[in-house]
Amino acid sequence: MTSTVRIHSLHFYPLKSTRAIDCPQLEIDADGARHDRQWMLIDEHGRFVTQRSHPRLALISARPDAAGNLLLRAPDGSELWVSTPDVLPVSLEEQLAVKVWGRELSARDAGPAGAAFLSRALGTRVRLVYAEKARFVDGYPLLVCSLASLAALNERLPQPIPMNRFRPNIVLEGDVPWAEDRYRTLRIGALTLKLVKACTRCTITGVDQADASAHSSPLAALKEFRYDPALRGVTFGQNARVSGGAGALLRIGDAVEGDEIRPL
Repeated sequence: MTSTVRIHSLHFYPLKSTRAIDCPQLEIDADGARHDRQWMLIDEHGRFVTQRSHPRLALISARPDAAGNLLLRAPDGSELWVSTPDVLPVSLEEQLAVKVWGRELSARDAGPAGAAFLSRALGTRVRLVYAEKARFVDGYPLLVCSLASLAALNERLPQPIPMNRFRPNIVLEGDVPWAEDRYRTLRIGALTLKLVKACTRCTITGVDQADASAHSSPLAALKEFRYDPALRGVTFGQNARVSGGAGALLRIGDAVEGDEIRPL
């Protein structure tokens, strides 16, 4: 990795699949970014709800306070505070078992007010749930992407797309395109991240995060040169988990070092 690689931007998503929060610094604990995807929406059958089926989620903002309570903002500008539910009850009968793909997690219902507010905003019936310790991530705690890789992809698209289509946590600048694919670990100050696998991409990449419209999907272009037969999908970015230095505070501009595992 070149000596000029730094953090370009930092992002987290308190309510899964809603609008990103862009921030100048981000605390990373053992489970990923603090407050990241601790809240989620489920439908009346208990299935998790994302922009794959409900792109209008891109228009909903959810911002936590220091205690983790959530300020919801609907597309019409209306707002609602939702308090963090009490700790998960001892009785298993009182807990909700929710699934994110193949992972089953214990969650707590956040109450009727939040459910009603978000159901109106989406135009469909949903419930708001909270995970006290786990995170409602698709598979891995963090996603690392690169500005250089986005620029290389945009050269193949009829219209360039912004990085927010890929919903990263950490965006790097200063290296060559696809450099993130060749590293085993990244070190950012006291923090060490293990890069676990390339991230396969879905239809959310075709949702404009500003207005929730279907717009300029990059999937066809990625399939031409980023299809991974082993993963059975197209890839952009690297999934990561924390392997050391939990509790570190990352800042925009922080230097990044990596252990190279293969040349590009």
